[in-house]
This record gives sequence, C-alpha cells and structure tokens, in this order.
Amino acid sequence: MSDEVARALVGRVWADLGRDLGELEHLDRLPEAPLPARLDVSSLAVGSVAAASLAGAAGDGDRARRTRLRLDGDRIAVAFTSDRDLLVDGRAPDVWSPLSGFWRTADGWVRTHGNYPHHARVLRRVLAVPDDATREAVADAILPRTAADLAAEVESAGGLCVVVRAEDPATDAAWRARPIVDLGDGDGELTTPTGRREASDRPDRPLAGVRVLDLTRVIAGPVGTRTLALLGADVLRIDSPRSPEFAWQHVDTGAGKRTTLLDLARRGDRAVFDALARDADVVVTGYRPAAMTRLGLDARALRSRHPHLVVASLSAWGDHAEAGERRGFDSLVQAASGVAVVEGDDGLPGALPAQALDHATGYLLAAAVTSQLRGHGRRTGRVRLSLRRTAAELLALPRTDVRAPGAALTDAEREPHRRRFDVGDVAVRTTAPAVVGADGPLEWPAPPHRLGVDPPRWR
Repeated sequence: MSDEVARALVGRVWADLGRDLGELEHLDRLPEAPLPARLDVSSLAVGSVAAASLAGAAGDGDRARRTRLRLDGDRIAVAFTSDRDLLVDGRAPDVWSPLSGFWRTADGWVRTHGNYPHHARVLRRVLAVPDDATREAVADAILPRTAADLAAEVESAGGLCVVVRAEDPATDAAWRARPIVDLGDGDGELTTPTGRREASDRPDRPLAGVRVLDLTRVIAGPVGTRTLALLGADVLRIDSPRSPEFAWQHVDTGAGKRTTLLDLARRGDRAVFDALARDADVVVTGYRPAAMTRLGLDARALRSRHPHLVVASLSAWGDHAEAGERRGFDSLVQAASGVAVVEGDDGLPGALPAQALDHATGYLLAAAVTSQLRGHGRRTGRVRLSLRRTAAELLALPRTDVRAPGAALTDAEREPHRRRFDVGDVAVRTTAPAVVGADGPLEWPAPPHRLGVDPPRWR
C-alpha cells in the first residue's frame, strides 16, 4: 500500500508543479519508512522525499530517462527523526523546554511551545508564574483556565498556545482544495523567467552554481534549504544576532550551508541583504508572512526589486488574512488540526513519531524550487507551502486503528545512517541525508559551519 499511496502523493505534487506525470516512471518501487503511527506518516515521508529526489534527477535527456531512483525507507525514517541521533560533544541536547507540551485545562487540552526564551517569557507572564516555576506549578496555573481563553490570551501577547482540537473534515477538505505546493500563478505577481544562473547538468550536483539566501529556522525551512545544498546550491543562511538559532538545531539541519548574521530590522543590514539578493537566484523565507511584509521582504516586494528571483515561503498556518500574523510550529499544527487527537489514547492527546509536517514540507519546498530552477513545469518565481496544508494531506491518507502498526528502528538499524563530523572544535553526530541522487545516495559536501561565522557575501 505504501508505494501506491506515496506515489499518488508525488503525482499530486507533480500536478501542482505542472510537471509531466510520466516522470514518475523514474521512481523504483517506493519503500515503507518505519514511522509507526495511526496516520500514514510513512507515505507522507517517502512521498515528499521522492518528490525532492525526482526533481533533482528527472527530466534531462536519455540518461535521466534510463535512471530508476531507489529510496531507502530506513534512511528516510532516520532523517525524519534526526533529533534522536543528535549528539553535540557526546551529549544529547534538551530538545523540549519544560514549558512546551500538552496541558489539561478546565474544559480540554492546550499545547504550548516555550523553547525560545521570548516565548517562554510570554507564557510565564500570562500564567503569573516565576522564572523557576516547576512543571507542576505551570500545570496548576493552567488547569483552572478554559482552553480557548488561555490560547487567545497567550497568542495576543506574542506567545504560542493552541487548543487541542479534533479533526474537522470540512476544514481539511477546504485546505485540500488548495495546492500542496502553491506556485502563486494567477494572483497578479510577476512571472518573468527565474534565476540568474542555469542549473547544472551534473547528475550528482544538479544545482551547482545556484545561489540561495536562507531566511528560515527550526526544521521545515532548514530541511528544505539543506536539501538544495545537497543538490549543489551555494546556500547562505541568515540569522538575526538578536535571536540566533539554537546551535544544536542548526548543526542538525545546517550541513552544506554557510551562515551569517544580519539584523534585518536595521536599514543598513537590509541593504546588505538586498545586495546579496541582487546576485542570488533563490530566497527562502520561513518567518511569519506578515512580518516579512512589514520588512519589505515578502515575495511581491522582493520580486519587484529583483524580478529574476525564485521566492519560496513557508509558514505554519498559511499566508492568508489573519493566518499571516500567527506564530506556529509543527507540534502546534498537529494539536490544532486534529492530528494529536487521532494519535492520542484514553482521552490524552498524542503526537506523530516525528516532526513529520516540518520534514515533509521541507522536502516539498526543495522539490518545487528545484523544479523552478531547472525549468521544468510551470515557472512563476513563486512557491508557497504551509504546515497546515501538509497536515490536511496527511489526515486524508489511509490510517490504521493500531497505535503502533510497525516497529520503529532499533539503535543498530539506525547506526549505518549516522554521520560524524566536527563543527569548529565541537564534535557532532547526526543523521545522513535522505535525498538520493541518480547514482545512489548523495553525501554532504561539507559539515555545517558554526552559526554566524561566515561573511555576508557570495563565494
């Protein structure tokens, strides 16, 4: 069943991209990925990786037509759960803050996200708990509140809290009426030819020479740009010196990239960014759409100044109306969309075996950008994705009544897919890339750089 379901997912993505569905013949039988859940996380993972792999390999001449792309289901499962393998100087980082998680309220459940210090401060302020509050104290502060009121207050204060809701078939059907990968054609945006540089014809590095500005953080965007780097692009990640990414999170998704610091709230640093964009081919953004618009860094503004750019943006909730102002992460979208209820037990909400919405959306972004750069399908210079749209796709896939229909990989089975490298003087262990090339799995051209160490210029 996994081959059929995953292949159908690739077909829907290919239709969104305006690609020839005959290219799906390049795919060998698609494997199962050991990601046990009630929802078909395996097909979502395999289908998204297959789309990115196919975009990097298919469509160029007789050699591509003879190629059969083979994916490794175990490697995909390991890549989608890479945080489980991550060691920094021999220690596993604390992935979740004590303020992140599910909490019982007076009338249901909420899910909070307090990993970043500024979001944690908002939660503590709304709950009137001290900085050193225990989880028990936080639970006591949340329990008397109603879920909707608490979520609304936290969000209006700039924090992250959503009501845990059951799935709504009508809402999901409305989401699925939109493309999984939205190229934005027909909305009045510029549709000139995209990119300053021709994509390479090298099967191992099809994006060699392409320049990508990476304005993303956490998982989805960095996975997408990491995949572009794997395919040969020169990726320059930009973070703010005021709120840089967690170092552990960057090393997990930063292989093959360079990284610099610019404060895009400052006019001078925006001018530096604009100079970089002038000679870039792609800009990828992963911040709230409304925030990008206020900075003049939304797709319309960027392409009005630099019509050659491919601008790809991803968000948690979409970029329409109020959604463009909402903050969000994979765990929150799982909770708000009904995924957490489906994966729960005995009235308790649950979670997918991976941040699958993040990872899948990242690979789909890479597929769309690669397709634009290589001149296949519709070329609009615009790519939009959201975690909520990906969740709607997952909720429509087949599901099982069994909580764990298959076994997760053992440590011994994960070991062949791990890689070790040094980032400066720090030893890191993480997972291998999931995307494959025409002649077999690609390997990283370089380990991640330490965050912010590179100058803001192209090679």
